[in-house]
Amino acid sequence: MAKLYTNENFRRRIVEALRILGHDVLTSFEAGNANLGISDEKVVDFAHAEKRIVLTFNRKDFIRIHNQNPVHHGIVVCTEDSDNLALAQRIHEVILAMNGVTENQLMRVNRPNLS
Repeated sequence: MAKLYTNENFRRRIVEALRILGHDVLTSFEAGNANLGISDEKVVDFAHAEKRIVLTFNRKDFIRIHNQNPVHHGIVVCTEDSDNLALAQRIHEVILAMNGVTENQLMRVNRPNLS
């Protein structure tokens, strides 16, 4: 499965669910990068150096980063969803659909419209 790196705002329950699905997830806290005011660009640089896909809820800034410099190991931008397990499953499916080709790719995981 994929090697992932979560931005500071990613919830622990999603991380745990992704690990159960077989992904290697490193959190910014585990990497010693939490609460340090590290720029989003540095988050992408760190993940790229570690050959990890960034997971974030910070859609606006990470889409901007991708558009300005699309050289990274992959970025998954997600919409907020209180259903942690469903969100983890959607992330898992998006990554699987990439067939291992995530480098320089921006992947979007949106909460489904429940009308």
